[in-house]
Amino acid sequence: MRPAGVADRSSAALLRPPRGVVLDPARLPQHVAIIMDGNRRWARSHRLPAIEGHRRGIVALREITRAASDWHIPMLTVYGFSSENWKRDSTEISLLLDLCVYFAEHELDELRRNNVRVRVIGNYRQLPPASRDALDRLVAKTARNSGLELNLAVNYSARTELRDAIAAMMADVAAGTLAPDAIEEDTLASYLATAGMPDPDLLIRPGGEARLSNFLLYQVAHAELVLRDTFWPDFSRDHFAEAIAEYQRRRRASGPA
Repeated sequence: MRPAGVADRSSAALLRPPRGVVLDPARLPQHVAIIMDGNRRWARSHRLPAIEGHRRGIVALREITRAASDWHIPMLTVYGFSSENWKRDSTEISLLLDLCVYFAEHELDELRRNNVRVRVIGNYRQLPPASRDALDRLVAKTARNSGLELNLAVNYSARTELRDAIAAMMADVAAGTLAPDAIEEDTLASYLATAGMPDPDLLIRPGGEARLSNFLLYQVAHAELVLRDTFWPDFSRDHFAEAIAEYQRRRRASGPA
């Protein structure tokens, strides 16, 4: 059943986001993934500390989450904190962890108003207790929301996710609960952190880079990729609409054209 208040996708009416971009509601992506890249470079370009770029990144995430809700996109997954981020300066890591708590506590009312349900993927249990507990509270307090599902990838690594999934499959085979000859193409997907979620239709990467950065490597096999030079803190509702419009202009295919 469609959540209350969500428009009928079969409607002939067109969504009209900012700047005159027209989106076809019948061809919206069901799942958008975003690599939120460029926070530190944005800060350097403005001669500000790196943490100011991350703070501005939260503002951008708020705007894009609102837009996804307004346009009735069911699922949004964002790369918030990579497991590789632990290699950064310890002061920046500490501030990032504090910012995680800030986001979980200060964005709750906004997420509730927009009927957004939050999930966390990745090894976030390895975070310090304050960050881990703040995310747990955010998930619990939005669990009954029925609108957009916002997946936060925190302390996430696609290679680690795949390793853990394969290890769990092997353990089930050894225990006799999974027969090797019963393993099919979708079996591995059921062991991933995204089990039960549709694969992303669209992957957006702001920030000017053109790589996947160990993000959802299995899940984005058939996703359309949209790359933008704009740093994430400057990525707006307009940029989001343009990325979706580009997605809609493409002919969807599961293999090489």
